[in-house]
Amino acid sequence: MYLAVEAVLLVQLFSYRSEAKRERDRYIDLAFNVARAPFAPARRDTVFEYFEQLERFVESGPFDTDPGAALVPPTDELTYNGSVWKLARETFLPDPGMPDTTSLEYRRALEFYSSQAVGPNFQWSWRDAGLEQDLYSRSIKRSDDAFRSSTQFLGLLLVNHLLSAIDAFVSYRLGRAGSPAQVQSALFWSPGSGGALETRVGVVFGF
Repeated sequence: MYLAVEAVLLVQLFSYRSEAKRERDRYIDLAFNVARAPFAPARRDTVFEYFEQLERFVESGPFDTDPGAALVPPTDELTYNGSVWKLARETFLPDPGMPDTTSLEYRRALEFYSSQAVGPNFQWSWRDAGLEQDLYSRSIKRSDDAFRSSTQFLGLLLVNHLLSAIDAFVSYRLGRAGSPAQVQSALFWSPGSGGALETRVGVVFGF
């Protein structure tokens, strides 16, 4: 029984893993070929949080609005970089509305901004690409859901192994004691709310 359950779990695990990777490749391609394309970026990988921000913000905004040597962050708070600069000002400056650009606090705000903002090679814009942004959001959600389900099936595999070990151990001990052993283990799972899996495990001993 345990081998049959494991086979089913492995099929589900690999199916969800495959779907998750397929959707991940899809949203990465959309990000590079649509949102990032106007900025002629070099194709390179980055952390998942970056792709989450692409879903939340229509534009990254420029990293620096001053063509000179000084770093001047953008002030459009609807863009990602603008929102980071707002957070930096509110965190470090006594008066975010009228910052003293010569103060230590201002330098700390700039340091925070530089560490969190998106640089030139990772700028993006979904302007005039609302359909593609919607497809991007859907692919991210499908990928997240599939990765989550694959993790749950991996946990079920471990539970199945544990039940198998318990079954073998108890059968061996009861067999040595001269008692007829009947050990029944069950592993049930079904879709729950929000796409999550609900799992029940049971072990029954009979004599």
